[in-house]
Amino acid sequence: MSAARPAIDLGGVYRAEFGRAVATIARFTGDVDLAEDAVQEAFAIALRTWDRDGVPANPGAWITTTARRRALDRLRRESARHGKEYEAALVAPSPTETEMSELPDDQLRMIFTCCHPALAPESRVALTLRLVCGLRTAEIARAFLQAESTVAQRISRAKAKIRHAGIPLRIPPAHLLPERAPTVLAVVYLLFTEGYFATAGPVAVRDELCDEALRVGRLLCALLPVEEQAVRAEAHGLLALMLLTDSRRSQRRGGDGELIPLEAQDRARWDRQAIRAGLNCLLIAAEGGGPYLAQARIAAAHAVAPTWAATDWNAIVAAYDELLGYTPSPAVQVNRAVAVGFRDRPEAGLRALEEVTDDSRVAGGQPIAAARADLYRRAGRFVEAAQNYRIALAGAGNDAARGYLRRRLAEVEDTCRAEGAGPSAPVA
Repeated sequence: MSAARPAIDLGGVYRAEFGRAVATIARFTGDVDLAEDAVQEAFAIALRTWDRDGVPANPGAWITTTARRRALDRLRRESARHGKEYEAALVAPSPTETEMSELPDDQLRMIFTCCHPALAPESRVALTLRLVCGLRTAEIARAFLQAESTVAQRISRAKAKIRHAGIPLRIPPAHLLPERAPTVLAVVYLLFTEGYFATAGPVAVRDELCDEALRVGRLLCALLPVEEQAVRAEAHGLLALMLLTDSRRSQRRGGDGELIPLEAQDRARWDRQAIRAGLNCLLIAAEGGGPYLAQARIAAAHAVAPTWAATDWNAIVAAYDELLGYTPSPAVQVNRAVAVGFRDRPEAGLRALEEVTDDSRVAGGQPIAAARADLYRRAGRFVEAAQNYRIALAGAGNDAARGYLRRRLAEVEDTCRAEGAGPSAPVA
């Protein structure tokens, strides 16, 4: 009796390889829609054949090669279509499977195409998350807090714009890089944050998205011309932020996938090589300015602190004040209030949080409820903490985040009972 085949993690392959495959097929065909459809078909074929034949040694190359064949088949079937996409696809050399998985600039080309100034800003981000990162429309909608149908229409319109306007799939010439780079940087950061703080699904961290954001961030830093000092500094600020934050990725999750808060992480197991690289990028970024530099300074303060107790909260609050000068958003104010709570005790953090409570963009929402719950817990006000943990739990979209909030809620409810206060008692 033959041994059972190992389970096929097709979802994992999809998350890791979808964006790479779409970018590569789009380069060969010149058609983004066709590339996406062909890659989807390739995954459908994989679902049928891998269970029978086994997972290939290089799943990404298999998907890309199969998708290219499907794209060429479709172009041949469309007899009325004799444009440049068909001709380009036919004359392009047929690469080997190894070559199909080792085309490092394809996704960079795709990012610059998705971030073309002819596209609406919100469409650039949504399209990049779909085509480069492989996020499904529902995941993007959740990240944007918008209806799935709205995001689907936005992506569809953006792809139609690329097709009808003839937007090229290429990295722009050097003189256009400075004006195009800020949008690209924003998209790369969104890619990283979606990986590091997954908005939905069973896992807290999507490693392949973090890795891809770091790879593209390094490519951007190497690509931008030396004479464009300001934009190069901004790119290095983003890379510093990602590296310093990513240095503790392995410690964000426990053995069963549960979230581990920063103060409880094993700092001896943080990635020291990533920290050194991040601090080096920070030196280059300091030649300029911008919101990524301010956030990188926050990440650096955590990265260099030998213990939680030794964290330089003065530096972190100052960096948040700097960040508010660039991005006066309620989310930044919420995070600043938490930092104030650590610097000046929880009650001060709660007072700082009141300054943003009435902002309609966050009032009653999950982030502010989670911040308030933690500050109440640290202040020993467990009834209020329990109430806010329930609000935060109801709005959490990630399974690991929900698990963390449930554990905290159980802790404060147990404390309430031990102290003789009902965990559902009204706030005083």
